[in-house]
Amino acid sequence: MPMDNDKNIQEIRKKIALNKLRDHLFWIIGLLSTLIGFVLLFTLIIDLLIDGFPRLGWQFFTSYPSRFPEKAGILSAWVGTTLVMIVTAAAAVPLGIAAGIYLEEYGKKNWLTNLIEINMNNLAGVPSIIYGLLALGLFVYYLKFGESILTGGLTLGLLILPMVVIATRESIRAIPNSIREASYALGATKWQTVKDHILPYSFGGILTGMIIGLSRAIGETAPIITIGALTFIAFLPSSPVTSEFPFFSFKWLLDPFTVMPIQMFNWISRPQTAFHINAAAAGIVLLLLTLLMNGFAVYLRYRFRKRIKW
Repeated sequence: MPMDNDKNIQEIRKKIALNKLRDHLFWIIGLLSTLIGFVLLFTLIIDLLIDGFPRLGWQFFTSYPSRFPEKAGILSAWVGTTLVMIVTAAAAVPLGIAAGIYLEEYGKKNWLTNLIEINMNNLAGVPSIIYGLLALGLFVYYLKFGESILTGGLTLGLLILPMVVIATRESIRAIPNSIREASYALGATKWQTVKDHILPYSFGGILTGMIIGLSRAIGETAPIITIGALTFIAFLPSSPVTSEFPFFSFKWLLDPFTVMPIQMFNWISRPQTAFHINAAAAGIVLLLLTLLMNGFAVYLRYRFRKRIKW
């Protein structure tokens, strides 16, 4: 019996040592994978900065595209990107958050909500070109919006809508049921519980999903090209502010446009090296816009968590 116990102890020790070795190997493989991805990303960013940073300047931001690379700028591209992202956020964020709240808090758990959930998860993985073809038939030809800022914003809104819905549902689902029960115990209604307790606590996750969706949308090219966005545009959309009552206009929604990814594609497809440098500079601007969006989301999340804490 003592010998059998010693053998069992030795086998247990061998298994423990083998498991520790596996843990160390997994840790090393994970660390190497992370370092490889980080080094590649860092190298690409440094190469982008080396090529494009000298081109950045006031003239680059305030000039229209030109056939002369030293005179070309991104004025129409960054204005178009800004306006399209405003329409995208206005279309996708309220609808996505409302849909997530309904599905998670109000919708009954039956075959219909299960079908919606499955389709929502599938839509999040659909290639962006499919949304471009859908928008071409629906917004351009059927609804007659044309190749406009409104069409571009609605197209990208459809693209990121599943992300916003899924992020909203996951954030709401993470809230403990004890918060809901305490609210109901104090006499709050369903909507009061959602508005005053569920949404404030889940806002950080919702905001993160929203920014991830907008960060994807700002770099999309395929659906924007499909709906007919211009590759070269030397004018700006109509001003949303006018000098006559009611002092604002929505005419700009139906104006043609271009965006920064398309402008970069146009420059990088040309043989001249100077245009490639312009594309690198535009890439730096697009990267900075994405970082600013994520930084703004972090700031808002911090402010809301601080408000909840106090």
